[in-house]
Amino acid sequence: MVTVSTIGLYLAKNVFQAHGANAGGAVVFRKKLRRDQVLRFFAVQPACIVAMEACASAHYWAREIAKLGHTTRLIAAHYVKPFIKRQKNDAADAEAICEAAQRPTMRFVTIKSEEKQASAVVFRTRDLLVRQRTQVINALRGHLAEYGDVVRHGPAHVAKLIALVQDTRCDLPEAARAILTILVETLQALEAKLKVLDAEIARRAKQDDVARRLMAIPGVGAVVAIAIEALAPPMEVFRAGRDFAAWLGLTPLQRSTGGKQRLGKMSKMGERTLRRLLIIGASSVVRQAVSRGALAGSWLTRMLAKKPRMLVIVALANKMARVVWALMVKGGIYRAPTAAA
Repeated sequence: MVTVSTIGLYLAKNVFQAHGANAGGAVVFRKKLRRDQVLRFFAVQPACIVAMEACASAHYWAREIAKLGHTTRLIAAHYVKPFIKRQKNDAADAEAICEAAQRPTMRFVTIKSEEKQASAVVFRTRDLLVRQRTQVINALRGHLAEYGDVVRHGPAHVAKLIALVQDTRCDLPEAARAILTILVETLQALEAKLKVLDAEIARRAKQDDVARRLMAIPGVGAVVAIAIEALAPPMEVFRAGRDFAAWLGLTPLQRSTGGKQRLGKMSKMGERTLRRLLIIGASSVVRQAVSRGALAGSWLTRMLAKKPRMLVIVALANKMARVVWALMVKGGIYRAPTAAA
């Protein structure tokens, strides 16, 4: 009897595809499974490696299949794609997942617990509401501009938009005012919900010792600190802080060949929410340094003197990521750098 060592499972809504292979990579079985058959199928299989693409519901299935005694692995989709032979279909995808999982140098995605996923919900929800708020603000600005009322961009000018809609002396048709009032009410409702989410994030930050230590880093507030704990994998999976920064996509793209090093723009790989939050935090630090001045002779002062501001912001975000890794792995508290640092 041939022993299955690795099973590639292609996840779907209703019909899943499983591909079993032995230690040598030879095909043992190909099987379609309905959703209600998946766990029953793996319950009777000998303990083996079960690999899946890291996609929607992957963490749930990885946890459930692991409870049956299997070793589960999640692989990023772009690492699976090179193993697909010719045509793309569910069976070919499952085979590619199985082959990718057998590579000795393959990188796997850390499986998240239910608690970790629940912690991430607040940030996904907050991002959605922020995008909706931006859409409503842009809609208000655009509609009012059609009637000659031009308002500058930025959240600081939202009050002026609302005042123009509510001002009956404003030269705005009543038919348009009634509809724009709906947008104003939607905007106010979104603001109220965002305040609730921000209060929840602040509450969690106060109760978490690691988050409090992270917030000592300039540019890292409650939102960034809790987001790191909720969205980042365990810091122990990274060998050094530079690996964590590279995972966040805060390092340059490489197009090096022939022994010549060619670096491009920021790679933008990894967790985009964390990357964006760190860049926003770094941007606030740079803005304060430009307006109020930074420590004479410090790294930030030297960078601002000879590099473009956006490059300095990304470099500072990279440095912040490395400091975060050091605090979470090695412990201790943040110490402000001296003039030479």
